[in-house]
Amino acid sequence: MAAATEEQAKAAAPAGASSSRPFSAFERMVAWRYLRSRRKEAFISVIAGFSFTGIMLGVATLIIVMAVMNGFRTELISRILGMNGHVIVQPLDGPLTDYADLAARFSAVPGVTMAIPTVEGQVLAQGIGDASTGALVRGVRADDLSKMKSISEHIVSGDLVGFASGSGIAIGSRMADQLGVTVGGTVTLTSPNGDVTPLGMNPRIKAYTISAIFEVGMSEYDATIIFMPLEEAQLYFNADGLVQSIELFVEHPDSVDDLRQPLEEAAGRQVFITDWRDRNKTFFSALSVERNVMFMILTLIVLVAALNIVSGLIMLVKDKGSDIAILRTMGATSGAVMRIFFMTGAAIGVAGTVAGVALGVIVCLNIESIRQFFSWLSGATLFDPELYFLSQLPADMNVDETIAVIVMALALSFLATIFPAWRASRLDPVQALRYE
Repeated sequence: MAAATEEQAKAAAPAGASSSRPFSAFERMVAWRYLRSRRKEAFISVIAGFSFTGIMLGVATLIIVMAVMNGFRTELISRILGMNGHVIVQPLDGPLTDYADLAARFSAVPGVTMAIPTVEGQVLAQGIGDASTGALVRGVRADDLSKMKSISEHIVSGDLVGFASGSGIAIGSRMADQLGVTVGGTVTLTSPNGDVTPLGMNPRIKAYTISAIFEVGMSEYDATIIFMPLEEAQLYFNADGLVQSIELFVEHPDSVDDLRQPLEEAAGRQVFITDWRDRNKTFFSALSVERNVMFMILTLIVLVAALNIVSGLIMLVKDKGSDIAILRTMGATSGAVMRIFFMTGAAIGVAGTVAGVALGVIVCLNIESIRQFFSWLSGATLFDPELYFLSQLPADMNVDETIAVIVMALALSFLATIFPAWRASRLDPVQALRYE
């Protein structure tokens, strides 16, 4: 084997040529030869294979998990903000009886796309037979509901004509299934805040016709939200002529802080302003913590694979001691030997990273099909909408995060090769040949 190395080295370059420039053709040829499998080096090849597989799976898993976490957050934000205003304005100095004028002034503020006066209340909804469920009634104007694309563009049955005439309500698809009702049927709503009598407060019970059934794809909303015409909701909740708050939708939800001062000036009265970040702070903070922890844990997979590169190269250096000595006697410098083994180890890391990125992208592009396949294979519901709020498994690859994963994997792979390559470069050719 030593003789073969010497013959190939002489064929590739004359003595001393290997040190003519870094990463020359001669150095690349020797590094490539050490990567190829030999019968006597089978165990080293197995370690290299495990290193390659570990890096590939680690990179792919990181990309997939980060994409799913990003997709989960993006979908939740779009669904939550599609149903709820980005900014909530509530009165401090008295009831909102002038809500129509306030909504018009807020709509005129640059950056605000829509202002919706709302009345809300908790009720018990009853359908066919004994079917019942808790629900949140939201009273909004018909024009405002038609402008909410998350609702108006996701009507699965019926239409908003009855809602606009004030004679119908709109409910979510999951609630309709739970209550066993369809468009044209009735839902009986019971509110604890009803009429005041000498005997106390009587619950208010009233039946409403279903005008439309919507499905936004977020199970919590599809199962609990009922939209009611604003005037009817005011009467039902004893809020005649006033609303509880005005919800504002803006062009750039991440820049709501810039709108606080213009909104306070447009209000012309004392108001309390909160935004979507305040109302969902705990939820999105938990998502952020989970995402960061998952990144740290999955990085360990890549680190373990990189450590396999270290062990494989150290064994390769030990096995190639005589070859290294012959290379040195032919004129190869210690730097050339170090670069040869550096390229040998780095090639495993680069190949594993590239394969991992390809695998991760393929899985992310077909994540929902893969979920459905494994659900069919296992006979169980993976990513249950009741638990995860969304009906489909989302994946949103972020370019910056993907680049960060690639850089991290390559950096760990390159760092793992430095010590074994340095040991190879420090090998004394006289000592190596003496014990051959």
